[in-house]
Amino acid sequence: MSENQGEQVEAQAPVGTDDSDASSATSDARRRCKVRVGVIVSDKADKTVVVTVERRFPHPLYGKGIARTTKYHAHDENNEFKVGDTVRITETRPLSKTKRWRVLGLEQQA
Repeated sequence: MSENQGEQVEAQAPVGTDDSDASSATSDARRRCKVRVGVIVSDKADKTVVVTVERRFPHPLYGKGIARTTKYHAHDENNEFKVGDTVRITETRPLSKTKRWRVLGLEQQA
């Protein structure tokens, strides 16, 4: 029989977590979601905007700068954002067939 078999071990909470504050757990979970900044190119659908996000990187072989764009469908609950606005979007649960992002706020008005 080993020395530790009869001992009772106390469970310890991981360092940096506080069970009393539930809102911090929610904000920590949201902080891990991806956040992008882009320009609205369409606001035709109800409660949905299409945001174009541009990412720039050097070509792997030649080093010249390359720009690639991606379109994201984002949820806009109050239809408050218009075409040309620069907005911040974040990842969220699937809201429809194509919507996986929601608008956090306005960065720059058109």
